[in-house]
Amino acid sequence: MQEPAKVIWVYDVISPFAYLSFPRISRLSLDVTVEPKPVLFAALLDHFGQLGPAEIAPKRRFTYRFALWRARQLGLPMRFPPAHPFNPLAALRLIIAAGNDLRAAGIVLDAVFRDGRDVSAPGVIADLARELAVHDPPAALGDPAVKQRLRENTDWASARGIFGVPTLVIGEEMFWGQDGLDMGLDYLAHPEAFADPMMRSADTLPMGVSRKRTP
Repeated sequence: MQEPAKVIWVYDVISPFAYLSFPRISRLSLDVTVEPKPVLFAALLDHFGQLGPAEIAPKRRFTYRFALWRARQLGLPMRFPPAHPFNPLAALRLIIAAGNDLRAAGIVLDAVFRDGRDVSAPGVIADLARELAVHDPPAALGDPAVKQRLRENTDWASARGIFGVPTLVIGEEMFWGQDGLDMGLDYLAHPEAFADPMMRSADTLPMGVSRKRTP
């Protein structure tokens, strides 16, 4: 019997698009092996010298409005937390301490973007820890092994060239964003369709001009 395909889902709970992707990722796990990999998005931004969408004022407004529009199109309830961006470290560590599975990811993502809760607040983390059966949250979140796992996940992602979240990794290919999920699922079903000359030419397309960066 052939082993089920394996995909890696790279995400940060700071991303509304991780929340929007989650229902399909959860359903996907019925057919393939899904490895959820929480990372710190801010560290990926630093690694690649990027600004986050929320750091560019007009892009920030559009991104939030687009996420709300997309949620309505998908029939998902959505409410932003009191402030965004927020510090996601405690929530990411809690997911890892709770077993680093899809259930833990879903509970925390729902808290942030379905219920609009502030997961940077210790009281909210304590509530979620009870739901996830994580005893003594301060000790669990301060566990060096938990912290190291998050660092290793983030280092792995940056080394693979993953520049944003959520990203679906299938073999050597990666598919970024909630709107890239369909492309990833199509690749999973028909990888040969992505090996034609036109697709391969995108890998080596020359740059005609390089923009100078202000120091």
